Amino acid sequence: MKKIEHIGIAVKDIEKSNGLFKALFDKAHYKIEDVESEGVKTSFFKCGPNKIELLQATNENSPIAKFIEKKGEGIHHIAFAVDNIEEEIKRLTEQGFEMIHKVPKKGADNKVIAFLHPKSTNGVLIELCQDIRD
Repeated sequence: MKKIEHIGIAVKDIEKSNGLFKALFDKAHYKIEDVESEGVKTSFFKCGPNKIELLQATNENSPIAKFIEKKGEGIHHIAFAVDNIEEEIKRLTEQGFEMIHKVPKKGADNKVIAFLHPKSTNGVLIELCQDIRD
């Protein structure tokens, strides 16, 4: 894992949260994107070299909707950048980590992604992210 790619924050109202984070960082989000496969609308902010991803559920069956219902708004996951997501999934599986996604899938912000199950990472949802190569 190369670095923290972003921190994901579950929110009920992405427009309201965009205003809050715009005031906090003194700059607007740089991208809004729907990820239909996850039932989520995302908004990305840059803060120095770091990124924050706001996540709003687009349907009641979305993992974000279930997260907010159970835990409320707040930090949802930490994402790490990797060079080769397939190799990282294999390495982590061999180390005994449980993967939610055994095969990478398209995510937001021009990435392929895979999540580790939080029951194998001390309750923290971890996302692996690799840039989509042209």
